[in-house]
Amino acid sequence: MSDFKPGLEGVVAVETEIAEPDREGGALRYRGVDIEELVGQYPYDNVWGLLVDNDLESRLPDPEPYEPAALTGNAPADLQAETARLAGEWKLGKLNEISDAQARIDLGRLSAQMMSIVARSARVGDGRTDVVPDDVVARGQTAAEKFLLRWRGDADPRHVKAIDTYWICTAEHGLNASTFAARVTASTGADCGAALSAAVGALSGPLHGGAPAYVKPMLEEVAAMGDPERWVDEALASGKRIMGFGHRIYRAEDPRSRILKRTAKELGSDQVEIAEELEEVALAALQKRHPERVLATNVEYYSAIVLDVAEIPPPLAPAMFACSRVAGWSAHILEQKRTGRLFRPSARYVGPAPRSLQPA
Repeated sequence: MSDFKPGLEGVVAVETEIAEPDREGGALRYRGVDIEELVGQYPYDNVWGLLVDNDLESRLPDPEPYEPAALTGNAPADLQAETARLAGEWKLGKLNEISDAQARIDLGRLSAQMMSIVARSARVGDGRTDVVPDDVVARGQTAAEKFLLRWRGDADPRHVKAIDTYWICTAEHGLNASTFAARVTASTGADCGAALSAAVGALSGPLHGGAPAYVKPMLEEVAAMGDPERWVDEALASGKRIMGFGHRIYRAEDPRSRILKRTAKELGSDQVEIAEELEEVALAALQKRHPERVLATNVEYYSAIVLDVAEIPPPLAPAMFACSRVAGWSAHILEQKRTGRLFRPSARYVGPAPRSLQPA
């Protein structure tokens, strides 16, 4: 048995053609295409097609008519429950019993419906009991615009750009926890709904995908204090984690952070100034404390600000992340299906030695 690696750190579990985070160069490429070339040039709909079909002319389909069972307004929980339910409602076939083409169809249907579920759940969360008519939603030209129309009944162009940019930047990022959960589930031959539901469950934890929900309150604390340096000193002294810094992949700047920061400025966010002040102080303090490693600003920091431009409440951030990641998850589920290999890692027993329950 090979050496034990806690959290499988550094263990190569799959070979993938989907995404390439450039560890040292601070770049992220989807099937070889740098995301810098995608943002502002193609909507998320086509980026979904690039990741899933390796074709920028392919697009995320529109959701078909569907009535969720009982939305609670808690979008992450609603999304996980409804995605699992769809497998039964639609009688989806098991991955080891259907063709690749059928799996691709199933993933397209699910991806579109998952975004619709989040929008409808967010509307319930706002206290609305009505549903936006389909003809109103159909006026939207992109997934981001249709999402906002389904949620709010209107779509501010600034909000559309904020969400579209965020979704493109977070559509895929290699073998993270939620993607691994999707691939492990897919490797058992489970249906696509089960695999995507498992991914949503893994994403619901605050250590993966939930950090943007904590960034806005942090910035508000700093603004209220009026002294970023003092806030950082007190936070570090008390052992408090400063959200939005450091990444287990990049040893250079997170390219997604760079794009989102630029977008926040272009959209006139009123939080950019305090965010830049805190960023400068935090990076200096973290580098002083940990000179042995690079701790740069990660995607979650400026994601929070871009999402705030679109008036996304922090508790909705994990579900917004899930909407973006349906592209990457779908691509990985298809890739895993084609390997036909069940995940079965080993465990090293470290418990009690053999013992008897009989009296000595």
